[in-house]
Amino acid sequence: MIRKKVLAHDRIRSTGKGFSFIPHRFLTDGFLQSLSWQELALYLFLVLASDQNGLSFYGDRTICATLGLKENDYLFARSSLIHKDLIMYNGTLFQVLSLPKSTHKA
Repeated sequence: MIRKKVLAHDRIRSTGKGFSFIPHRFLTDGFLQSLSWQELALYLFLVLASDQNGLSFYGDRTICATLGLKENDYLFARSSLIHKDLIMYNGTLFQVLSLPKSTHKA
């Protein structure tokens, strides 16, 4: 078994007040590998921007400007994440969803 040792004791992460997380299954169950870089950037942005329920009100223009995405790339990434059952969007509000059971939609 590999023994882990903290490399920088003065830089250990803490959750603080605002905490975002991505479940380990995102890596081990193939979700990470199934996303394009645009989808991954948008997903990460929404995870970081969302509250404890996964909700975010960031607008399309702000997201595109922050991520450096062209509108068509953003719209495709958003549609793909919805299709892959990772987010919901009602035209105003995003919700990052709990991970589906598998990447079968990915």
